Amino acid sequence: MILQALVKLYEDLARQGKISRPGWNMTKVGYALCIDSEGILLQIIPLTEEIQKGNKTVIINQTMELPSPVKRSSGILPNFLWDNSGYIFGVDNKGDEKKSREKFAACHELHKALLCDVDDPIAKAILKYFERWIPESSDNCTAFSSIKEELLKGANIVFRVNGVYAHESEALIDAWQRHYNDSTGESIQCLITGKKDTIEVIHPSIKGVDGAQSSGAALISFNADAFCSYNREQGFNAPVGKRAAFAYTTALNHLLADRENVHHIGDTTVVCWADEAAPQYVSLSSALLFGGNFPQELSEDDIRAIVKKLAEGNPVPDFDMDPSKEFYILGLAPNAARLSVRFFLRSTFGDLMRNVNAHYERCEIVGSKYKMMPLWALFRETVNQHSKNASPSPVMAGAVARAIFSETRYPASLLEAVMIRIHAEREITYGRAAIIKAYYLKNTDIHCPKEVLTVGLNENSTNIPYTIGRLFAVYEAVQESANSGINATIKDKYFNSVAATPAHILPILDALCQKHLRKLSVGQRIYFEKQIGELKCIMGEENPTRLTLPEQGSFYLGYYHQKQKKI
Repeated sequence: MILQALVKLYEDLARQGKISRPGWNMTKVGYALCIDSEGILLQIIPLTEEIQKGNKTVIINQTMELPSPVKRSSGILPNFLWDNSGYIFGVDNKGDEKKSREKFAACHELHKALLCDVDDPIAKAILKYFERWIPESSDNCTAFSSIKEELLKGANIVFRVNGVYAHESEALIDAWQRHYNDSTGESIQCLITGKKDTIEVIHPSIKGVDGAQSSGAALISFNADAFCSYNREQGFNAPVGKRAAFAYTTALNHLLADRENVHHIGDTTVVCWADEAAPQYVSLSSALLFGGNFPQELSEDDIRAIVKKLAEGNPVPDFDMDPSKEFYILGLAPNAARLSVRFFLRSTFGDLMRNVNAHYERCEIVGSKYKMMPLWALFRETVNQHSKNASPSPVMAGAVARAIFSETRYPASLLEAVMIRIHAEREITYGRAAIIKAYYLKNTDIHCPKEVLTVGLNENSTNIPYTIGRLFAVYEAVQESANSGINATIKDKYFNSVAATPAHILPILDALCQKHLRKLSVGQRIYFEKQIGELKCIMGEENPTRLTLPEQGSFYLGYYHQKQKKI
């Protein structure tokens, strides 16, 4: 299903002229090797551009549509009309001169095989270059030696003959296309398209997944010896035609190259797309789910209104949005030289908005700085922000994302991670309170009832753990009023213990509170005593010996709600 969706995306993008042709690929290029008609190296031009990222100016290499790269798992395999310095000059920084010379020779042979019969001045100039260039004497060429250190860093290099890029020559384009289409091998029915095609034994690489190899990793691959079914090896185990393999990898690389629409959940790289490659759906989902920029300068209230309309199954004509539009979310995680699929969602955009809107309504809580808390902000509440690696658990993050997108139960690991942070830091942030509220609204439990899972303080609640949390917040306010700015508060000393064993700790807090009350003015003392009396009346004479995890959730919400009331 994933590959079929990506092939369909490729076809949609191809119709719109937004993606590479079969046999071609958008590739980052660092330099242009300028030669004349006799193949003499004249100069080497950097192909870079400056872009502004915040307050920084970043220099990036240009992107060009070039012949598809070969898949280099091992051995020497040159690319046509472009490559790195090892193949183009026979010199690199790998420390193996013999191998770099072999790379240059292999590149020469490839170009000779494809261009020897091409009657074109650019083709002839490139062949003359390979015949003239001597890797051992490269330092004698000023054009090369002057920027040698930069060239050896591995940037890609293209040919430019008398001011014309070789990959833009019609004659060379035809030569490459003939070579690319001249496939040899067994023709089998493709599992994706259902049509007979030459099978791609080694699929093209996917680039742009954080944590994976920078040279690219495989979404589908087989070890030559480890997997062999019915005497079929490598890609023949699951036959995918050459065109389909090119289409799905090109479409996925296109998505990953658009960094504005690539997002991260833990170690998972997430991309989204809509049927017919409609960009407005991606822009909205980016802002809504991952905290990206709102499209067309819309406010958060505007976005929320659009989401509710789509969630109700109504189109939004002003933004050309149809709730029945098919929408896809793919999460990829690095796994050595391969990629693993963390999650994949296919649904209508209206269903997705309904699920996401339900999640945001569950997360709504007083004091929050977000009306729609993005995923990165939610996951931030599960980790120690002072840690060197402040990344959430990848398994937990992926499970939470699936739960939100599919409107299923939140994983227990989400609540566990939040509780650990509360115990460690003795702090109930708006995000942690929102997660506890959302968790028990979806994963219902009688010990954390709906009466405590409110946006703000529920003064009518008779839930005992919730009331104890409120009482502790009042005790803390009394101490702060009596001893403003003290170093160690009752929260520092007793917060975790009162949340776990209130019957043991509350008598201690009662005694401390009486001492603090005596330091206050008559008006303040009456104000606090009235609140304490009302809460104790709800609690009754018996205090619970121990609070379960759901009851602790009620306690934390009671404490947070009471604090937000500004006692």
